[in-house]
Amino acid sequence: MSQNAGYFSSSIPLNTAKATTASSADVPTTRPTSLKRVLSGPALKTMLAGGAHSQPKTPTRDDSEFRDYSHSEISRDVATIKYSVVMHLTATFLRTPASIDSAHAYLASAFSVRDRLLQRWNLTNEYHDKIGAKRVYYMSLEFLIGRTFDNALLALGLREEYSKVLGDVGFCLEDIIDEERDAALGNGGLGRLAACYVDSMACSNYPGWGYGLRYKYGMFQQQILNGYQVEAPDCWLDTPNPWEFPRPDVTYPVKFYGHLVRDPHSAHRYKWESDVVYDAMAFDVPVPGYGTTNVGNIRLWSCKTNTLFDLNKFNSGDYQGATGGQVAAQILTDVLYPNDNTNDGKELRLRQEYLFCSATMQDIMARFRKTGRPLSELPDLAAIQLNDTHPTLGVPELMRILIDDEGLSWDEAWDITTRTFAFTNHTILPEAMEKWPVPMLDKILPRHMGIIYDINLFFLQKVEKQFPGDRELLSRISIIEETNPQQVRMAFLACVGSHKVNGVAAIHSDIIKQTIFKDFVRIQGVDKFINKTNGVSPRRWMNECNPDMSDLITEAVGDRSWVNDLTKVKQLEDRIEDVSFRERWWAAKQKNKERLAEYILTTTGIKVSAHALFDVQVKRIHEYKRQLMNIFSVIYRYHLLKQMSPEQREREVPRVVIFAGKAASGYWVAKQVIKLINSVAEVVNSDEEIGDVLKVVFIPDYSVTAAEVIIPASDISQHISTAGTEASGTSNMKFVLNGGIILGTVDGANIEIGEEIGEEQIFFFGCLAHEVEDFRHYLRFNQPKPDAALQTAFDMIQRNTFGDAQLFQPLIDAIMRGGDVYLLSVDFPSYIEAHKAVEEAYRNHDEWVTKSILSVARMAKFSSDRSIQEYAEEVWNIEPQPVLNCGL
Repeated sequence: MSQNAGYFSSSIPLNTAKATTASSADVPTTRPTSLKRVLSGPALKTMLAGGAHSQPKTPTRDDSEFRDYSHSEISRDVATIKYSVVMHLTATFLRTPASIDSAHAYLASAFSVRDRLLQRWNLTNEYHDKIGAKRVYYMSLEFLIGRTFDNALLALGLREEYSKVLGDVGFCLEDIIDEERDAALGNGGLGRLAACYVDSMACSNYPGWGYGLRYKYGMFQQQILNGYQVEAPDCWLDTPNPWEFPRPDVTYPVKFYGHLVRDPHSAHRYKWESDVVYDAMAFDVPVPGYGTTNVGNIRLWSCKTNTLFDLNKFNSGDYQGATGGQVAAQILTDVLYPNDNTNDGKELRLRQEYLFCSATMQDIMARFRKTGRPLSELPDLAAIQLNDTHPTLGVPELMRILIDDEGLSWDEAWDITTRTFAFTNHTILPEAMEKWPVPMLDKILPRHMGIIYDINLFFLQKVEKQFPGDRELLSRISIIEETNPQQVRMAFLACVGSHKVNGVAAIHSDIIKQTIFKDFVRIQGVDKFINKTNGVSPRRWMNECNPDMSDLITEAVGDRSWVNDLTKVKQLEDRIEDVSFRERWWAAKQKNKERLAEYILTTTGIKVSAHALFDVQVKRIHEYKRQLMNIFSVIYRYHLLKQMSPEQREREVPRVVIFAGKAASGYWVAKQVIKLINSVAEVVNSDEEIGDVLKVVFIPDYSVTAAEVIIPASDISQHISTAGTEASGTSNMKFVLNGGIILGTVDGANIEIGEEIGEEQIFFFGCLAHEVEDFRHYLRFNQPKPDAALQTAFDMIQRNTFGDAQLFQPLIDAIMRGGDVYLLSVDFPSYIEAHKAVEEAYRNHDEWVTKSILSVARMAKFSSDRSIQEYAEEVWNIEPQPVLNCGL
């Protein structure tokens, strides 16, 4: 045997091989192939085959009993469920009645539920394969799915049965639900939108999968120490995760760096050679469908090395070198959005995004090849949706596969690619428009940089013919930005490589057509650029998180069909004059407020009154979302209260101002805003004169589970971004669907919410989007005196009322000397007036309850089911495919 066959050379017979200390000359020139077992079974066959992995054998005949079992639903009776839970307790987790605890009761129950979901998962995919259904593949770097256990029980209609079983063994279902940790697979609205969309695909019977990455530590766990945000790893995978199914059989190689060898027979075909090759392994996460037997899927990729632990380095004392390859691979999927303030951080992000795109494209192509259909029909079986720019490398990756691996011509490959991809834009903020330095991309992905150059060249040549001599136009639309160094504009690449581009709210879609994609609209036609207003899942954000309100909706509708058809909540308007119904509606809200008050006490140690007005702003901390303006208004309110007599304060509406959200680890300004909020809270909450009239709370480590407690309890929620900066927002939808009222700017989906529910149910303030640039221009060259209320807030900070004023002076300077980019000084006076209007309306209890009920009744448009139906009909061209004749 040659050395290439493994460690054993022809001089050492296999039957006498033993461990030896090798000199450098004895070390094989190629690394040994990773074997499952040593010299037996598949390992021996692999070695004798020269390293080529042998394929596992498939059954020689079809067993009808096995098929009947796999196509019959597991019995839903309590006895069968109890047997399943007990079997997992004893056989999976080695528990006895004496050693069982709530953590293992959760795991056993969750694995029992997973058994049912995986059976339906298999049937769903088997059926869609059988009928040749077209699938949508939703690519998102985030999926903020939250907890799964309770959602799955509701979808399966087995909540009462599992509650009975757990009660029999001495546990309360709610306590078991609380044992589950949130999946750390996302951060903000982008990831939560993706989670709602895959939920709606499953519940609406659309064949669709989500694709993302399996982060070991999430983005971070937020801790608050001395008022500051401190990041810690979110070790959510330290305990078994019942909701993922590892797929070692679904693994793809992903290359980085290396060099190119031109194919002498083709001008566009290359061979990409590299020694840096990692493996992307799949983990499948079933997505339960409510009211259907269909189960969706999110396939997540985890990176690992495809080389062996280097025993020679280990034995020579180079312990780090022995595991260096493993560490370098695993780090790619350790953290969501690694800090990119350094060059190494940027490279890590780029490699992370490419791993995601490459594995996904390879998986989609592998599934397509099984159909045996010609490559030209790929767009007939696959629709790929890019959720923002992070998956945009999928465009050149699919081109690479079609040209280099499949042998297609450039024109054939480009036609297939552009008919397959569609792109959702989520922002117009310049700092959020993803770009990659050309030298970095060329170093890490040399083949893809070449493809991007060619895409740009052919696109510009086409535009030059259409608009001859317009060099400024060519410069504006070029995918390659002519800076130093050159940058690849990923939004432009996604736009050119897709057949549809959509914004996520009416105002946002109009703005992007008038700004960042203005030239592309002129070149490619207005029909390519459409609007798809975001939506949220009523299963998660009503039925699960707000059961008392959901029961009242069911009473008004007559059944629970509204959960999958939100248009039926319109029937709430018929109960608007029902005194008993109104009382129970408010009782449900009050119960949710009491639950949140208890949660605040548990997580922060702050005691608040559930009878106060709950004023909530929970979202990612960012300058354009203007949490800073909110805390300035709190400071001003505190000042006013301090000027009042005790009798005057007694007549004020008590208010609890609640903040939550994470700041990006490298975003200093946002982290200082968190510090200011906590510093103000410390002073206000300890002021005995003020008492319960004003409380300020920052809830740490905001998550889906925290949102499920916070959102149903809100009286007023703030969505106060500078007009024209928030693409859509979805938290605004969730709050209103739970009977909360919006205080917000004329921005994002706030506008459409106002149109649907009536502007008398919403408190608008602030300048309009078309006025923003004029205000910015004025403030850039002038420093007007701030409004008296805002100046009062500045003065209190600068008098060290909330600690060292120098900590917060940069926040004030950004407004007074930095041009006030987000127009806090412009909007602050109308913001204060809007707060006064809120208090006046809240004092009129009957009016407030009417607003609450009407708001929910008129929110049908904002179901993610509606959004997905529009995508399916206007972008993806797919049909619902409910699983039929499969025994369930």
